[in-house]
Amino acid sequence: MSLSCIIIDDEPLAIKVIKNYVEQIKELCLKETFTNAVDSMHYLQENEIDLLFLDVNMPLLDGYSFLESLPHKPNVIITTAHEEYAVKGYELEVLDFLIKPIPFPRFLKAVNKALKLKSEFQNPLKSTAEPEHIFVKVDKKRMRKIYLKDIMVIESLKDYIKIITATDKLIVHQTLSSFTESLPPDQFIRIHRSYTIAIPKVEAIEGNSLEIGGSRYTIGRSYINEAKDAILKNGDQD
Repeated sequence: MSLSCIIIDDEPLAIKVIKNYVEQIKELCLKETFTNAVDSMHYLQENEIDLLFLDVNMPLLDGYSFLESLPHKPNVIITTAHEEYAVKGYELEVLDFLIKPIPFPRFLKAVNKALKLKSEFQNPLKSTAEPEHIFVKVDKKRMRKIYLKDIMVIESLKDYIKIITATDKLIVHQTLSSFTESLPPDQFIRIHRSYTIAIPKVEAIEGNSLEIGGSRYTIGRSYINEAKDAILKNGDQD
């Protein structure tokens, strides 16, 4: 199995480093390199590639604006010296985010993700899809992966939320409303102005409260009918 790839970076030295790394991995086939995103547009219109190594901070057209303009996106690995671009990268569902100077082991790990995806696409019956997950920003620089199946309760703390799992409690700078909207509605539901809960984690319902993980949570009056319907419906499906 081979992955065709291109490099887009305005720094010749960065291109040289990534090109050298690519040459060390026999499964990668480098097709072209470009020093700006605009020059690569015609090539991508005429050629299909598997993997794009993309810098963000470039003249004429920055990497993310370029990525948003593509009608058909290949798998993308961001290569940049700026950590602050990470959040936008995950919003655009890039495959990985590498900070320059990039160590070869970290580069290899990112490429292995692309190889795994291609293998799963070619052999769907053999694939074992990773459970659904999200990335949350737990401090100024760190993104944390959380599997949806592990989330029990999300509690509002004004402009922050507390994400409660069986083993952890994470504080994230986000409102409960916006976070709840990002979750699958068949798995999570708002039960109170201060709480969103994982429907499959509900252990008991009594009156206007429910129990999850040994703790009891009040169901708000305006939420009670919808919440109970969703929880009981989920129980009928089990």
